[in-house]
Amino acid sequence: MFAQLHEAARRCNERVGIEAGFPWKVHPHQLRHGCGYKLANDVRDTRTIQDYLGHRSIQSTVRYPELASVRLSAYSGTGVLK
Repeated sequence: MFAQLHEAARRCNERVGIEAGFPWKVHPHQLRHGCGYKLANDVRDTRTIQDYLGHRSIQSTVRYPELASVRLSAYSGTGVLK
C-alpha cells in the first residue's frame, strides 16, 4: 500500500513540475518549502505558518519569513532581480 501511495505522489510531483515548466524534478519537500515561502509572503504570521506546516519548533519556521524578506528585497521595482 505504501509503495503505491509513494509512486502516486512521485507521479503527481513529476506532473506538477512539468506543467509548471521546471527544468528539474520536483520533490515533495520542495513543494512544502514553496508553500512555506508563499505563506511567509502572504500571511507574515510565524505562528500561523508553524501550525500550517506542522513544525514542533518555532525555530524551524522562523527561516521562512526571514528568507522571504531577503528574496523580496532582491527585486527592484521592475520585478527583475537586481
